[in-house]
Amino acid sequence: MKKLAVMDNSLWPEIYDPTSHWTEFIRLPYQAFRAEDGEFPDLDDGFTHLILTGSEASIVNPPAWVEKEVEVVRKAVNKGLAVLGSCFGHQLLVLALAGPSHVRRAAQPEIGWIEVEVLQPDPLFGEKGKLWVFSSHYDEVCDLDEEKFQIIARSQNCQVQAFRLKGQNVWGIQAHPEINPANARRLLTGMLERNFSGWEVIEKALSSSGKDSGWIETISRYFSRAGDKI
Repeated sequence: MKKLAVMDNSLWPEIYDPTSHWTEFIRLPYQAFRAEDGEFPDLDDGFTHLILTGSEASIVNPPAWVEKEVEVVRKAVNKGLAVLGSCFGHQLLVLALAGPSHVRRAAQPEIGWIEVEVLQPDPLFGEKGKLWVFSSHYDEVCDLDEEKFQIIARSQNCQVQAFRLKGQNVWGIQAHPEINPANARRLLTGMLERNFSGWEVIEKALSSSGKDSGWIETISRYFSRAGDKI
């Protein structure tokens, strides 16, 4: 039986509730764990899937709990779990598997709805082409070893929008396909209220109409099947 662990990395769930965002689409039996509260899954307890969510924290100046989560990630990969990291979780996945030299502050934050190009077909991310998705990140993944990681997607300002660990059901995605326009506006408004940097970019995103190509449908469908050796 499949069982999902959601590693919830949010700091302010009143503005950003990634567990509910992801489990709306990935309908597996699940248990959520809040890193900020010191909660982490016992991966020997029957878990088959692991999601690493985004966070308001920065991977280049990480909270103390990141060290423990890195251990969880490495164990999950070694045990053959299906793993998906989004935004901060995407970066944390690379931190765990490649080291701190492969994450950095982004030259240009991506806040709002962005166009992403899928460079090559992938069972999780779908066919080659361009699509729109919500994004909110100040940090990014960089300089991946392409013998180990397959770079699947990019955007104008981020060269590693999505990757797969070769030979395994382990993926990272920089954007937030799970966040619909209403939840995106709630997050952006909360970021303004908490004086996040780049307020001009946040306000611009809030004033725009949300463009969402529904990428989450492809991602959630295939991730749920990952234990079937897709």
